[in-house]
Amino acid sequence: MKASTLFSTLLPLTTAYTIPSTKDSNNAAANRIPTARESAILARRILTLTPLGTISTIFPSTSSSRSPPGIEGKPHALMEYISACDPLYPSHPTLLSLNISSTFRNAAGANLSLAMTWTPPPLPPLSRSFLSRLNPFSHGDAPKPQSYSAAALPRYSLMGYLEPIPGADDSKSDTGKQVQACYTTTHADAKYWLPGNRIHESHFVRLVVTEIYWVGGFGDRAYIGWIDAKDWESVTEKEIEGVRLPGERPLEGKDL
Repeated sequence: MKASTLFSTLLPLTTAYTIPSTKDSNNAAANRIPTARESAILARRILTLTPLGTISTIFPSTSSSRSPPGIEGKPHALMEYISACDPLYPSHPTLLSLNISSTFRNAAGANLSLAMTWTPPPLPPLSRSFLSRLNPFSHGDAPKPQSYSAAALPRYSLMGYLEPIPGADDSKSDTGKQVQACYTTTHADAKYWLPGNRIHESHFVRLVVTEIYWVGGFGDRAYIGWIDAKDWESVTEKEIEGVRLPGERPLEGKDL
């Protein structure tokens, strides 16, 4: 298969959004680049649906004595559990901070960034005939692999700082019940690390978002650039539910 043919095959799978449509002069849905505001809505949907992100911090000058010499000031990036569970500020990602974690030790009183990437879900399983069910080597029940160009998928970086979520550590408070139930719905294994556990000291924190940099895909069909923090914060639940990301099931009556 020629590279140009492969590229044209992959591209529609990874650059199609469902966003509120704009009509052009011919009264047809315009093929256009989403605005920064629309990109903020798409980014908030990614936060809602994506449980993992990469947090980047800088080793401080007061690093642990066990750290190698000269580590101060160097960048440090690790995967962390992410959720949108803060009842007052759903736009600020919720994290469970473990005191033993180098990420959260570095982040104390400092700025950090959180990288989020959208990955399309796998395609539905292949249908199986009666004969194929008798074949022990058949893989008809397995989801079809999702072919996509990762460079065309949306991703972004949130910059800001951490602060405690008041009441979230108390499992008997309304806030604590809500945050902990939400967080363990997304991350079931985190029930072992909730505040008050016997393994590690932990606390719920929010990433207070101050800047957002968005790469929606290829620049000829997606917005690339900064998103205003006010747009990020003002996105509503209705708006999040009213858009679809590449590879998601289409909204009723709309095609991706």
